[in-house]
Amino acid sequence: MKKNLLIILSLLIFPFDAFSATLIDALKQTYTNNLELQAERKNIEIQREVINISKSDLFPSLTLTGKKNFEQTNEITTQAGADASVADVDTASASIKIEQTLLDGQGRKTAYEKTKLGLNLSEAQLIKKEQEIFLRAIEAYTGLILAYEKLNINAENVNLLQRQYELDNARVSRGQITASDLAQSQSSLSGAQARYIESQNNIVTSKLNYENIIGIITEQEKLKKIYNVKEKIPLSLEEAKKISLQKSPELIIAEIEFGQSELDVKIARSDLSPTAKISLERTYTEDLSSTYDEREKDVLQATVTWPFQFGGKDRSTVSKNLKAKGMKRLLLENAQRNNTQSVTSAWSTLQSSRSFLQAVQSQVKAAEIATEGISFEYESGSGRSTFDVLQSRSSLINAKINLAEAERSYLLAQYRVLKSVGLLNSDYLNLK
Repeated sequence: MKKNLLIILSLLIFPFDAFSATLIDALKQTYTNNLELQAERKNIEIQREVINISKSDLFPSLTLTGKKNFEQTNEITTQAGADASVADVDTASASIKIEQTLLDGQGRKTAYEKTKLGLNLSEAQLIKKEQEIFLRAIEAYTGLILAYEKLNINAENVNLLQRQYELDNARVSRGQITASDLAQSQSSLSGAQARYIESQNNIVTSKLNYENIIGIITEQEKLKKIYNVKEKIPLSLEEAKKISLQKSPELIIAEIEFGQSELDVKIARSDLSPTAKISLERTYTEDLSSTYDEREKDVLQATVTWPFQFGGKDRSTVSKNLKAKGMKRLLLENAQRNNTQSVTSAWSTLQSSRSFLQAVQSQVKAAEIATEGISFEYESGSGRSTFDVLQSRSSLINAKINLAEAERSYLLAQYRVLKSVGLLNSDYLNLK
């Protein structure tokens, strides 16, 4: 009876259906606190500054220069034996120079275009990271709820088997059942108690996993079980494939990297082209040494340079980048193939998990009816044995655990479909 009381108390301590925190709350917490996501968002800020740096190269450069020079020379004796003399030099100058590149084989413009692709790449990488971490968070969230469900199911089973053992113990004393029947009952109770202890340990592990990915759970914070995703998922496999072509971060990353490789070829070729620059400089000079002197000078200068590498460095760079472009094209084709396989697999898993859930729901209903009937027949002395009761009870418990796992699997399958098409991100989930 003492053990039974402890189990009942445990049910009061761990009521999963009294949870109040939602999955969206957990995902918002993940979005805010996850260090990997913070790093990816910081990288986007860096890429915006890289764009500004590259853009500045497209504009003229302005240089201001100022110089002040004071020099004193003391001559003690001269070769001719003349008296000592002092020579002072006091000059000041200032200049302003503006310079603009007129021709560079489109190198600067191409580099600027590549930096903009770099920003797009960082944004796609953030979405990819969000999808990976959000799915892990969902797995941790539902995993902890499942652990509590299993704890409650096993606790209920221990309570019922404890009652069964007490009834069988009384029946043995009355000679209604044999000692072997009682031993079966005791064995089932001990096994149920062991599974209950194991489920307690699983809660500890699941909670650690939750807190590692999502954050700390307070004693007041409870988790609320859900059965279907709140967000809209594709209605068909064809729709899922269509969405993935536009939204899949893996596919977008491969496309951007291929685009960057094309620009790398253009940049390398621009290094083989001549460069033309024009500059205008105005200089003002003052000489205050002995005779006051002021000078102004304007210089307009045009410069053309055409580099030649006798070792073939620049042409080898072009060849290397062309080969890299070919490699990125192959990776893009592979990403397209993998995208189709990923979406198809996720969709198939969704359909099978839905069918499995429906089957398990029917199994639980049938097991409940069978257990109730067999228990009634056993208690009324209608020929049912202890083994029959224990076997039906075991089947029901297994069915309930299968149902809890199937409900979680079906929910995860829905979110994996969203991930496969590229929608498991902060924007689509409204986490910002």
